Amino acid sequence: MTTESVEPVRQERRRGHTPFTHSAAPPPPARRSRRSLRMGAGRQHHGGPVAYVLLGIVALISLFPLYWTMVAASTDNTRVTQSPPPFLPGPNLFRNLRAAWEDAALGQAMTNSLIVAGSIAVATVLFATLAGFAFAKLRFRGRNILLMLVIGTMMVPPQLGVVPLFMMMSDLGWGLRLESVIFPTLVSAVGVFFMRQYLAEALPDELVEAGRMDGAHSLRIFWSIVLPVARPAMAVLFMITFVHAWNDFFWPFIALDMSNPTVPVALTQLSAGYVRDQSLIMAGALLGTLPLLVMFVVFGRQIVGGIMQGAVKG
Repeated sequence: MTTESVEPVRQERRRGHTPFTHSAAPPPPARRSRRSLRMGAGRQHHGGPVAYVLLGIVALISLFPLYWTMVAASTDNTRVTQSPPPFLPGPNLFRNLRAAWEDAALGQAMTNSLIVAGSIAVATVLFATLAGFAFAKLRFRGRNILLMLVIGTMMVPPQLGVVPLFMMMSDLGWGLRLESVIFPTLVSAVGVFFMRQYLAEALPDELVEAGRMDGAHSLRIFWSIVLPVARPAMAVLFMITFVHAWNDFFWPFIALDMSNPTVPVALTQLSAGYVRDQSLIMAGALLGTLPLLVMFVVFGRQIVGGIMQGAVKG
């Protein structure tokens, strides 16, 4: 290099500049701090006043039937049938609750309903998850045809099978016993379809293939991989099945009698007679609803948390 070409470079260095800046790479973008990233990821969206007003109205409408049941159960039959009806609780709540408990033998009925609903809910969740996993991730001949047959059973009215089902339970020696209510409903087509749809979306095929490569058989994959993924849907299915089995009246009314009833069957005792005591009937309905309310209060947060955990990805 000549002296004339070196001199401008020396002058630029004295001024603190780097020569040939037009060919230098652009500076890297500034990194966001971890605190700002956490604040952005955990940002909560708050609704406006209109949203809270609408939610409050919906909550009041949803709670009004329960409130009216309590009001009717706390008064006497004459006051309930008046027009306009009462909208404030009366002084007879505990007396009516005690009378309904004794007249309908609700202690035994609640025990039977707990056994029936709990057994049906546990069995439905287990069998529906097994069948849903098979229909969603296992490859076998006739899978689609079997799934269509399962879905097709949802179109058949349950009233059509009452007579042959009653005859079958009698032949098995289960007449007027809780087994006649439990075993015909150990699994439902709705539960199988629900779990199949959930596992088809939530369970990646790569997890199943990885289990196969590690030498795990289908039951091992179901226990170690499928169950943790399906836990949110299993919780929802358990809650829906338990509530449905607890409130079921049609088949238990046919299969059982008043010596061994469930709660809906036992409550029919309160409406027997020429004059129906509406306050007593409402007191029995309130007692029959309390276990479901307690279950929602105790396990509602866990179920909602499981649903949100299964819905969040990434």
